[in-house]
Amino acid sequence: MTAADPTPALRCASRHSGPRDGEECGARARFEIACHARPPLIVCPQHLGPALLLADGVLWPPEITLVR
Repeated sequence: MTAADPTPALRCASRHSGPRDGEECGARARFEIACHARPPLIVCPQHLGPALLLADGVLWPPEITLVR
């Protein structure tokens, strides 16, 4: 984050080893995945593939947006 960029970086909302492990990834998010009847998923490059394959409500074909 710089003085010219007042918005903080989004962080990946995925978990390292599962939805109940309590350990969030926390890496900088680069992608937003649209979902049906749910808020979009915000993920890092490492969790993009697993989120597309395993997350509930992901649209198919997927709608992926690059976030900065």
